[in-house]
Amino acid sequence: MSGAGGAAAGAESAGQGQSRPVTEVAVGVMVQPDGRYLLAQRPDGKPYAGYWEFPGGKLEAGESVEAALARELHEELGIDVKACQRWRTLEHDYPHAYVRLYFCKVTEWSGEPHGREGQALAWQSLPATVEPLLPATIPVLAWLAEG
Repeated sequence: MSGAGGAAAGAESAGQGQSRPVTEVAVGVMVQPDGRYLLAQRPDGKPYAGYWEFPGGKLEAGESVEAALARELHEELGIDVKACQRWRTLEHDYPHAYVRLYFCKVTEWSGEPHGREGQALAWQSLPATVEPLLPATIPVLAWLAEG
């Protein structure tokens, strides 16, 4: 979930009572009518390079989740979001950042997704066949399996 800018949204207790800034991230779960979903591979130079994830990025100051998602998916994939809805929220403590992930189902967009930052893309069906998966991606696949 790469992206320009960044916003720390307060602090939250994470592990052993230490307070870490929370990085808020909008994440797009792009779903086609046949149920396939899009995963992107993290590019070299980023934490967890080579891992597969749902595309998205950090919220900028004053930006809504939906606005951040539309901006990030345009920057990363060259698409324009036409329909999305907030779906689930997940917090995950990575070694490099404590993140609050706002997963949004994206069901309509214009343009054909392509990796504008050099990242590989893969349309997947359950179960995912690409690996390794970014740790916070794994629960989302279970949510998709639930319907």
